[in-house]
Amino acid sequence: MTQHPISGPWLSPAKLNLFLYITGQRDNGYHDLQTLFQFIDCCDQLYFQLTDDGVINLESQLDFPAEDNLIVKAARLLQQYCAVSRGVNIKLDKQLPMGGGIGGGSSNAATALLVLNRLWQCDLSLTELAQLGLQLGADVPIFIHGHSAFAEGVGEQIQAVDIDDPWYVVLHPDVHVSTQSVFGHPELPRNTPKRTWQQLLNDNWQNDCQEIVAKVYPEVAQALSWLVEYAPSRMTGTGSCVFAAFATEREALSVLNKRPKNISGFVCKACNQSPLHRQLANEKTLLNTAGF
Repeated sequence: MTQHPISGPWLSPAKLNLFLYITGQRDNGYHDLQTLFQFIDCCDQLYFQLTDDGVINLESQLDFPAEDNLIVKAARLLQQYCAVSRGVNIKLDKQLPMGGGIGGGSSNAATALLVLNRLWQCDLSLTELAQLGLQLGADVPIFIHGHSAFAEGVGEQIQAVDIDDPWYVVLHPDVHVSTQSVFGHPELPRNTPKRTWQQLLNDNWQNDCQEIVAKVYPEVAQALSWLVEYAPSRMTGTGSCVFAAFATEREALSVLNKRPKNISGFVCKACNQSPLHRQLANEKTLLNTAGF
């Protein structure tokens, strides 16, 4: 069998929801949202090695079946959609916390679609890839398009925006929050009035899921109450990560270093363009001759 080169590492960045409002619920159970996504420069890394056998394999340190991973589902979706005969071995180097509301799984799926679109020479547009990605999750199209965005609907109506890019302290309480359980909670607000982007831009941003999650998970409440002493803090997505913005890396690191010992966290830089998209623009492929 032909020994193909390894392509990578390819970046799979996290995101923050700078605000999240639930403006309604549809008959099918899905919720209408208004949210603002911004990328941060903390990333998982993925490596790809093409094969000739049509099989998709995933190696990672995660303790659940590869078949359930969005990376494998994304690769198979693209393979079937484009009638690709080749397979791929994928290695995931997982750095981002799971269940933290920072989009790790959706980002992994988007990176798989974007990179395999190139390696398999599918030549799909970003719009076509985003339509495929939406089948995997509402957040996937944001990572496909790769720019800070105001999103509506279930997350599929995307308007690219440029916003301030501060340094963030992100705290990760040691709990895994189920998105399904949050959106199914009977006390979750579901009728926040819709506003225009310009109205929201001048508002004090909030997260409609935060009060419910903080009530159910005291670890999240603790992280929020500690961080708010240093700067306005909010939860991202459905949690459990919380964040606050700072003007400089030095200030952010100073706050992070004071955090309670039972809460992990990191400092990151906001970016309006996805680190993966910068990488795709600057390099045709990254080839790494080292094995997995």
